[in-house]
Amino acid sequence: MMGELCQIMECISELLLAEFKQSTSATPTNLLEVSERLAQEVLRICQESKRIQASGEVEQWAKNLAQHRLRQCLHYYRLGSRQGRIELHSTLSSIIYRYITPPQVQSSYQARISLIEDFLQQFYLESLNVFRRETGLAPTYSPKTLLELAEYMAFTERYGKRRIPLSGGRSQQLIVLRAQTFSQQQPKETSVDMDQAAEGGMNESESNWGDGSLQQVRVTMVEQEQHQDNDSLREIVIKELMAYLQDNKQQDCADYFTLRLKDLPTNEIETILGLTPRQRDYLQQRFKYHLLKFALGHRWELVHQWLEADLEKNLGLTPKEWENLQANLPPPDLMLLELKQARLTDEAIGKKLNCKPSQVKRLWFQILETAWEIRNHTGSGSEVLSDE
Repeated sequence: MMGELCQIMECISELLLAEFKQSTSATPTNLLEVSERLAQEVLRICQESKRIQASGEVEQWAKNLAQHRLRQCLHYYRLGSRQGRIELHSTLSSIIYRYITPPQVQSSYQARISLIEDFLQQFYLESLNVFRRETGLAPTYSPKTLLELAEYMAFTERYGKRRIPLSGGRSQQLIVLRAQTFSQQQPKETSVDMDQAAEGGMNESESNWGDGSLQQVRVTMVEQEQHQDNDSLREIVIKELMAYLQDNKQQDCADYFTLRLKDLPTNEIETILGLTPRQRDYLQQRFKYHLLKFALGHRWELVHQWLEADLEKNLGLTPKEWENLQANLPPPDLMLLELKQARLTDEAIGKKLNCKPSQVKRLWFQILETAWEIRNHTGSGSEVLSDE
């Protein structure tokens, strides 16, 4: 049986390696390390699961588990560092939202959000330590590349969703159990002076957190500092989108967008705007229409720069996706793409293609829309300006 499992693991590792190679731009060493770690995890599950062992279909189970992890990892990889964090945070927050209701704290929306932030900060550190332990990595390991970060974020989502057996044949997701414990009694030792953590000035006698955890807090804070420029760009995008909506006499869409930025639930938005669910759904679709016009036409360069999907980054596509896009474009569109990369104006491009600037804009919109659909074909819907 062990020999069979080893053969399955080798096959799974090769399969993952080939898929990652086609879908990412990671280095060969990085690809191999991540592929082998995921294959090891699949092997461990197959070894420990009595149900899988008794099924007589261990190889098929291993392939299914590997494909699931591959899809998760590529999902976060395509989102990128910033959007991947937002997606993960949103996914886990939605799971624990109803459980973060300690009796000693008024159960308001903002109170819950603050507690969720505190809880998830701890949970990410716990997940990192478990990830290190289960993969045999050093206690000081931290993700360095985008693929490693995607691997860790996918692991964190799976870790949070693990089913823990309870009495009476019941089970519950691990992150829910953690959230319930956190709500009932928040340990004092989880409080961290962020200034001291950033400076590395807290000694072990002042906290139960180990050096590795403090290092992780410092790394996170440095990353936040590095993202300040991106945050400023996000504010510009929001401001210009608001102006675009108002200039096009779409004040109701602007109001809707304002409430979405506050992360209010749908029923609260309907109440504030005085809409029925059907009216809110119509407004949502109209907002999406204008959002797409803004993002792919009105200010496409600004939006794509913020999404880290500008022309310098092949519109946010992987090498394979970029090649497929170019291969499927008709010759005039391919020439348009090349002229856009050369930074020619629409007027200059129109002269070379023998068409009007308005036609250039329309053709370019279609190319951007195709790239947008390719990037988001997994249906993640996690862009910050998206409604879903």
